Amino acid sequence: MNKQEHIPIFDLDNCAFIYFYRWYGIQLNPHFMGIDLKFFLVRAGMMGWLLINLSILAKSVQDGSLSQSMILYQLFCVLYILDYFVHEEYLTSTWDIIAERLGFMLVFGDLVWIPFTFSIQALMSSLYLRDHVVHIVGWWLLNNKVELTTAAAIANCFVFRIGYLVFRGANKQKHIFKKNPKALIWGKPPKVIEGKLLASGYWGIARHSNYLGDLLLALSFSLPCGISSPVPYFYPIYLFILLVGRERRDEARCAEKYKEIWAEYCRLVPWRIFPYLY
Repeated sequence: MNKQEHIPIFDLDNCAFIYFYRWYGIQLNPHFMGIDLKFFLVRAGMMGWLLINLSILAKSVQDGSLSQSMILYQLFCVLYILDYFVHEEYLTSTWDIIAERLGFMLVFGDLVWIPFTFSIQALMSSLYLRDHVVHIVGWWLLNNKVELTTAAAIANCFVFRIGYLVFRGANKQKHIFKKNPKALIWGKPPKVIEGKLLASGYWGIARHSNYLGDLLLALSFSLPCGISSPVPYFYPIYLFILLVGRERRDEARCAEKYKEIWAEYCRLVPWRIFPYLY
């Protein structure tokens, strides 16, 4: 696929098209001075998320308020972020790279949304007006002491572990399959539909199994905050809405691209994200 591929421009005098292109973008994988802008922006967002988290961790240590919940949250996020940089190659087979064009939506999402909302479990800011001055208050895990039972902490680690295995495993299987369609999946020859669609491993369980792993990981980031408020669960709730919408768009795209082959895949793997549920 041409890295500079772009969608056709029909009528730039039409305001609707102009705003559509500005929001979703035109080029699929634009480069500037040899730099892949998509990867550059994602890296910046992930590093911003990490730095915000580390600053919150430093503040908790400084205040003497470091808790088990803060340690779990920080540990999960650090592992997730570092794993991204170690296995960044697998991103080349994901929706963001192969289907989403670079527009305001992705730029804002990478540079603002990722660092400032993914860290909401540790940093919860609320604004209020007093004497015509806006004050920022609140640090969720700094100002809200959460005591997790041993069972709850173990369960939280279990959710993270399962989420990581599914998320990383699914993306790895798809990436390896695209490079070598004959590579073994879970020690067995892969089941492939018409030589194009992988129906083995995680991809034989759900058609978007990587989304299931991503949602479990997001949930594990919020569970250390307890259940006293819905605020720390903004990230997994938002991600659920985002991924269901993305899954619907991907389904439509694949149905148009693969036609009968996709219909056969849907018959063999009836579950979209959640096995036996959806």
